[in-house]
Amino acid sequence: MLPTDSGPLLLIPMRVAGRLVGVQTITTDGEKKFLFGQQCSGAEYLIDNKGRDFFCEGYATGLSVRAALSALKMRYRIHVCFSAHNLEKLAGACDGGLVIADNDASGAGLRAAQQAGRQFFMPPTVGYDFNDMHKALGVFRISQMIRRFMQAE
Repeated sequence: MLPTDSGPLLLIPMRVAGRLVGVQTITTDGEKKFLFGQQCSGAEYLIDNKGRDFFCEGYATGLSVRAALSALKMRYRIHVCFSAHNLEKLAGACDGGLVIADNDASGAGLRAAQQAGRQFFMPPTVGYDFNDMHKALGVFRISQMIRRFMQAE
């Protein structure tokens, strides 16, 4: 957290091939911004680096995916992609992996997951992402949803 006059900012480093190319800032109100002029295309934030690849859009979603996979005692590498377009690009370029798609009213999350050509899990409720499910249902229930989905693959 970076203290500022308008409140603390969470800073999420964005990397391409391990090289820092930008930062996403998140306010306590949840407002997300990127630094002016930074590279976003192909940038990601990795959570751990020990197992199967999982791709998601947002940082909070990535933390919820980590909580679910940790509850299942799974090894994982979570790619926080920062946008549906970037998720499509990064997941599509990776061999294998699972996409955790947002269920946007616009359908952007679904389209990105389909275009990536990977298996994907998407919350059944329109307007929800995996973090919303985590907050609504708790870690045990979301971990069991992921477990059942992966068994059905």
